[in-house]
Amino acid sequence: MEQDGTQRPGADVAELTGMVNLAGCPAGTRIIVRRERPHPGAQLSLFDQDEGMRHQVFLTDTSYARSGSLQFLEARHRAHARVEDRIRCGKDTGFGRFPSRQFAINETWLELSLTAIDLIAWTQTLLLEGELATSEPKRLRYRLLHTAARITHGARRIHLRIADTWPWRYELTTAFTRLQALPRPAT
Repeated sequence: MEQDGTQRPGADVAELTGMVNLAGCPAGTRIIVRRERPHPGAQLSLFDQDEGMRHQVFLTDTSYARSGSLQFLEARHRAHARVEDRIRCGKDTGFGRFPSRQFAINETWLELSLTAIDLIAWTQTLLLEGELATSEPKRLRYRLLHTAARITHGARRIHLRIADTWPWRYELTTAFTRLQALPRPAT
């Protein structure tokens, strides 16, 4: 099932709860497996290479009464991948590398890293489109954040001056224009 509720061709969902001993797990634990054809170029595990299908298994304690169907649980689980992507992106912005052995310095580093994660997420959501709206932090740093440009003031307006030869000048100027169009927060 796709995120919008439509059926996804070539994907199967099954429950394996009765086939596995779950004695050490909390009551109501269920095992759900998903099988699908991988996208072209996907790297399969050794287990998946045998039949050429990708398998994903997850545990949940959501009951039948709360969820309605296996397909619903599986679609909800795949939606969680977005959260995991944000965590991975956070590690690329310094979230996973502390610079010191002193707690106070690392605490400040963590706060700044979390602020950077939030700024990147909001920038991608509100200001960027296309490929850059879903890009990794490394690509954003190279294409937008480390751009040689100048913000100038004149005639009661703010202007962005950027070289005509910069390959992503259109994306940066569009983001800058969208930023200026956002309503100012109340003070």
